[in-house]
Amino acid sequence: MRVLLIGANGYIGRFVADRLLADPAVQLTALGRGDDADVRFDLASGSPGALTRFLDAVHPGVVVNCAGATRGGARELTRHNTVAVATVCEALRRSGCGARLVQIGCSAEYGPSQPGSSTAEDAVPRPGGPYGVSKLAATELVLGSGLDAVVLRVFSPAGPGTPAGSPLGRLAEAMRRAMQSGDGELKLGGLGAQRDFVDVRDVARAVHAASLSAAQGVINIGSGRAVRLRDAAAVLARVAGYGGALHELDGPPGALRPAIGHPRPDPDHAPQVAYPYPDGCGSWQQADVRTARDRLGWRPRIGLEESLADIWMEAACRI
Repeated sequence: MRVLLIGANGYIGRFVADRLLADPAVQLTALGRGDDADVRFDLASGSPGALTRFLDAVHPGVVVNCAGATRGGARELTRHNTVAVATVCEALRRSGCGARLVQIGCSAEYGPSQPGSSTAEDAVPRPGGPYGVSKLAATELVLGSGLDAVVLRVFSPAGPGTPAGSPLGRLAEAMRRAMQSGDGELKLGGLGAQRDFVDVRDVARAVHAASLSAAQGVINIGSGRAVRLRDAAAVLARVAGYGGALHELDGPPGALRPAIGHPRPDPDHAPQVAYPYPDGCGSWQQADVRTARDRLGWRPRIGLEESLADIWMEAACRI
């Protein structure tokens, strides 16, 4: 099976590449903007015609799109998350390769959900920010393309390679600094959010399974269990061996809380601080993962403690 992987250098894409390369039946070609890609191509600015010619030359059986942007303004997010996917869909429609498309979506497409509930694929998406809107638009393009396609809506990925600027990455960095400086207490803000964390290696397994399956439509990829960020912080402290006290900085209802690891600001000169989970999903997200089990034969295997241990290992080695 020849697979074209787009975005192989990204957080999820690196693990997808490793998973696919471990399958002796897969011939992998990486397409991306970096110098180490097999083929250099910028989806946000390249033409569908140019990509079609490449598809006809390589003739992949599966195209996996892990490319995209998680930060930036609405225009940049639209370019990299929506326009880029439109280019992929149009190129596949024009090509004679007949490849299957596996698109990486995001739980931010759903937006806020009711605390205590599990979000299934038939939930009406109501993204709460430009990132979720740009990813939802991409999903709608894929679903309306007429292609053999599946969208994996990944909840909150965790584990090795977690970006330092993500909530869990910032949490690990704050703990590393506290241990390095010998602080006996760590003050953290915004720990009330609850998210469904899924290890990035399990996400890669789901992509592999989706590439081999005939499943179409949207499929949630998560652990099926929401975890409060303060509980994740306690687990991280245990795996890190941090014996100090964890203090949560709470503010009045509706107030913006300080970002993870930042000191409490002077109330008379309090800056506007971003909420630790700027994904527009509110205080709660939990995936209903029965579709992944039934249609892909996939279940998460790696627990949050192992994911956090790997995040800590990388943070501890950072100078």
